Amino acid sequence: MDVEVEESVGREEVPVKPTTRQRAKVDVKGKGSAVAKGEESGYESDNDDIEGRGTKNGKKVYDSDALDEDSASVSEKGKRARTSRSPRKKSKKRDESEGEDSELELEEGQEVVGRVVKAPKEGWASPGMVSKNTLEFLGKLKQKECNDRKWFKLHGTPFSGLLLFPPDGDRMLRLPEPIYRRAEQEWKDFVEAFTDVLAEVDNQIPHLPPKDVIHRIYRDVRFSNDKTPYKKGFSASFSRSGRKGAFAGYHLAVKPGNESLIAAGVWCPGKNELATIRSNLQRNSRRLRDIISSPTFVKYFGKAEPHPSGERQNIFGQEDELKKAPKGVDKDHKDIDLLRCRSYAVAYRFTDEEVMSEGFKEKVGEVVEVMRPFVHCLNDLMTVGFEMSESESA
Repeated sequence: MDVEVEESVGREEVPVKPTTRQRAKVDVKGKGSAVAKGEESGYESDNDDIEGRGTKNGKKVYDSDALDEDSASVSEKGKRARTSRSPRKKSKKRDESEGEDSELELEEGQEVVGRVVKAPKEGWASPGMVSKNTLEFLGKLKQKECNDRKWFKLHGTPFSGLLLFPPDGDRMLRLPEPIYRRAEQEWKDFVEAFTDVLAEVDNQIPHLPPKDVIHRIYRDVRFSNDKTPYKKGFSASFSRSGRKGAFAGYHLAVKPGNESLIAAGVWCPGKNELATIRSNLQRNSRRLRDIISSPTFVKYFGKAEPHPSGERQNIFGQEDELKKAPKGVDKDHKDIDLLRCRSYAVAYRFTDEEVMSEGFKEKVGEVVEVMRPFVHCLNDLMTVGFEMSESESA
């Protein structure tokens, strides 16, 4: 196909587009010189050597088929260039997923320090239960060589691959931790299901979301001689204000090795709260003594008296218990055993088999039902100006 362009002086005319595959721009100025934008199209062109140029009836003629041939060759060249780049991208992605047999291009300041362990796909419990996988993961954290950040990272990613670590050893690249996250999600599901049971047993406990009652697995090591960064179990606390606040409540912990427990009461209360409890006990301790001396309470937590050898029994034998009478209290006070306490709490333990059983949350609910009068009594004793009714005194 030929494209004809008429010469004109002092004006410019736009030629007919030669083809839809490749547009050629033709500028007609002055003496009628024509330029095809070869540089922008990816191929070389010259004003004097365009194939197919000629004259016909005093008009300059350009062979657009020649332009198409050039553009086609350019298109094939670009296509080959794009095709040659794609295998490198695919091979790089393939290398990153092949594991130890692949070669990974490391950035400056990075080195390979270990291979992450693939998370198990089976063995997880349905919502409202605790699985063996969770207990096994927590059991590893009881080992000193496993309770560190490097192990936690290597055993907390969902895929087999390489983990990069800066050579200075200060920070590890932040990668997802699905083994821990999967176990944590299972714990959240259990806590949410258990909250329903707890709220039915104790109507003073609000139905809060798991995030308001669950404790983090990361330890605060600033003031501790034990610098292991992770706790060795999952835990959650329930009270009138969730896991925070000065109220007495319940503490549930899942820890492998038959160390799981449900505790109730108030642990190391503040100075003002402790003073209020002691002040109210000096006026009348009958209600608290009746609760901790009841047959059901004794069945779960032991006799309501200090153990002869100082061991834990009922609410007595805590590590922070005073050896002498508190300041301002006669050492021969009739309730001196209660007044020497700094924490008022009891605990009941469960085996690993009980924790993994389908009815574990209901079993915990049964123990909470025994603990409930004790928790309510402590909350009343922490109230300033609390006066016990005649029926309670009787």
